[in-house]
Amino acid sequence: MAKLAIINRNLKRQKTVSKFAKTRKSLYDTINNSRLSGEERMQARVELQKLPRNSSPVRLRSRCTLTGRPRGVYSKFGLGRNKLREIAMCGKIPGLIKASW
Repeated sequence: MAKLAIINRNLKRQKTVSKFAKTRKSLYDTINNSRLSGEERMQARVELQKLPRNSSPVRLRSRCTLTGRPRGVYSKFGLGRNKLREIAMCGKIPGLIKASW
């Protein structure tokens, strides 16, 4: 089980990312618009740098929803490899079976 503070920090980052998503998208559109003048694009870069650091989606970490484990997380299920195996062996995930050949 991961430390609760680290899990909560990641949840806080998720909220910050969703809060600033529209602003970040519009600034990126302005920066990538080649029809605008260089000054306008530079101003958009400055505004982008003023946004909180945790508003960037790159700073998010995928974690297991049950344990909070940061590594070995299957994004399709939102579970770590250990918990996914446990739940799959109990037959609680429809269509997921252990491979045999």
